[in-house]
Amino acid sequence: MLQLLLISWFSIFHPFYVSVTEITHNAKTQSLEVSSRIFYDDLERTLEKQYHTPVDIVHPKDKTKLNQMVSDYIKKHLVIKADGKLLSLSYVGYEVQEDAAWAYFEVKGISKVKKVEVHNDILFDEHKEQINMLHVTVAGERKSTKLDNPDADAGFEF
Repeated sequence: MLQLLLISWFSIFHPFYVSVTEITHNAKTQSLEVSSRIFYDDLERTLEKQYHTPVDIVHPKDKTKLNQMVSDYIKKHLVIKADGKLLSLSYVGYEVQEDAAWAYFEVKGISKVKKVEVHNDILFDEHKEQINMLHVTVAGERKSTKLDNPDADAGFEF
């Protein structure tokens, strides 16, 4: 019981900062599908600081403007290369699920992939404790790693 109380107290007074990015090669559509899960309150605060404007991800006043901010921020902090080629992420949109925002991107014209390199420093400027989880799936093989701030780079070979 004491352990449970300590864990609860620790989680209240020491927030946990984590994002999860999934990168999946879809051979059928010859595309790379990318999704990033970020606690929406952390993302809101970051966007407010970056763009000097109030942000409400759950109930946006201007959804078009918010989509632009989300897209721009993530594209600046999530850089992906496939087989040495820098990829241009196309923003699909975002959705809120419980306490997180999922942002979706796609890169078309990727017939096969042998190596994926990722630079992910999402929220690193905001939280020195930030952890960014990466999951990359190619041909049904999933590989994962954890990036602890300030380490922002990872590579995967298939």
